[in-house]
Parts: sequence; C-alpha cells; structure tokens
Amino acid sequence: MNKTTNHAPIPAANEAILTALRKVHNIASPASTAPEDLKRQRLGQEALGRLLTPPIGFSWEPFEVDGIPAAWVRPEGGHDRSKMILYCHGGGYTSGTLGYARLLASRMALATGYEVLAFQYRLAPEHTYPEALEDARLIWEYLIFLGWGAREIILAGDSAGGNLALELALDLRNAQRMLPSRLILFSPWTDMTATADSYTECADKDPLLTREYIEAVREAYAPGADWHEACYSPLFADLRGLPPTLIQVGGREILRDDSTRLYQKLQEAQVPAVLQTWPDMWHVFQMFPLKAAGEAMGQMAQFLENLR
Repeated sequence: MNKTTNHAPIPAANEAILTALRKVHNIASPASTAPEDLKRQRLGQEALGRLLTPPIGFSWEPFEVDGIPAAWVRPEGGHDRSKMILYCHGGGYTSGTLGYARLLASRMALATGYEVLAFQYRLAPEHTYPEALEDARLIWEYLIFLGWGAREIILAGDSAGGNLALELALDLRNAQRMLPSRLILFSPWTDMTATADSYTECADKDPLLTREYIEAVREAYAPGADWHEACYSPLFADLRGLPPTLIQVGGREILRDDSTRLYQKLQEAQVPAVLQTWPDMWHVFQMFPLKAAGEAMGQMAQFLENLR
C-alpha cells in the first residue's frame, strides 16, 4: 500500500517551525565531521531537542546495559505489556543522545500504549562501523534475556536509526534468528550512495539535510567504504523474509527516495509494506508539535493494531 497524505497549505505555526529549522540548518548539517564541525553538529542537534518539548504522560527510566546508555519510556496511565518497541535514534551515526531520542520514543509510547526502549549507541567518527550495529545486537540480546520473544518486539528507527534498524533485522535474518514482528521506519537512510533524484529535487526544500552533510557523516561512519554494499545501504540488500514494514516520509526531504525505493524493493521481495508520504513535511517531522505528526503517530498505531 502506497499512501500519500495530502494537506492544506502549511499553517503559520508550521512556517514558524520551518523558520527555526532553517536557522539551525548550517549548525546541524555541517559539510564535514572535523572536530570543530562535529561539535557544532552535536550542539545543533541538542538545540533542536531543546526547541521541541516531549509530550506529557510518560515515565522516563534511564539505566545502562553493559555501558550502553538506555531508557525505558512508559505511558504513565499503564501500558499494554504484550508488545514493546525497540527504538534506534537518528543523527547520521555521528550525533544523538537519549535526550534527543526521548522526543520520538515518548510519542510512540503514547500513541501505541506500548513501552519503548531507547538506547544510545556509540557514535562516529570516534566509533566506526560496525560498532553501532554491535550495540544494537547487544540491546536485542538484553531484551531476549529479559524474556521478550522476538515476535513481541517491534523494531523502529528514524533516519540513520532507520538504517540501523534495517541492518539489525537483516543481521538477525542472516543468522537464522527469529525476527521482530514489525519494522517502523521514519525517513530511513537506506542508500549511502547519495545518488537518488530527491537529492536534487529537494535540495532547496529540505530545511534539515544537505548532500554535503550526508557525504560527511557517511565517511565518518565507514571511512573509504563502498556505499553500494548492503551492510551500509540496506536498499541494495536481499530483503526477503523481513517483517511487515511501515515507512513514513516527508515530500520535502532529500532522503525521500530512500523511502520510496525501499518500498519498491520490499514489494519486489514480497515483504508486506506500507509507504505513507506527507508532501509538505520534512525529515522526521513526527517529532515536531504538528498536526501531521499526530496523524502519522495515529497511522503508525493503526498499522500495529492487528498485533494486539
């Protein structure tokens, strides 16, 4: 199912958010990951996190798993214990903290009634591929140790976290392990070659990302890599056997085609998949205080409804 969600002209409140995003654009998306630029990028993402306010009505319980910072996010009014969401945060593999992850994790918890586990994997360039994937595997094994069955786990991720979620699912499949019941991907980064048409078509529309930023963070994550390899670009992987997948993407982002092409590849691999597009929205708009974000969370919850 390929669904495009149309909206009326962008409200003034949305324009105000776009204006604020453009102001942090050059900070959050530098053209390199040299120490000074990397510091600016991480500060820019922290500023974006402070710009947004998590919804109320959830508990936040931080802890560590073998040195990996993590946190349980639970709806305060009680939650459905039959399933849980394992969430991989975005940030180009070079930035991202639990505080940043809390924004989307809390929205998913409140929309679904499930508890969410967020974790802070090691970041590049200090830690390169495959260390982030190793951390994700460790968190997966921790959940299994706690007694969660693979089919009780929903695997979610945004942007680079969407890449990580896909790579974890493929890693489990290749090891002939049980897979999560569903994949939830918000604006996933699936093609590190940066050759899709949307890089050109959305270059002047995207308030968050630039080609230069993508090229810088991919080099920090895997120096000198062949970006066509499936371990970096899951778009080029054999996707057969993956669980039913929901993809949500904005029409203004340079990573738009990373989602639309992934949807096509999943269909070719006979994986049940749903693509939902918001033409006026930007990268990972679901974390912003927008009507469209509420609609997206509602549609995500509806996608998961048949799991109850």
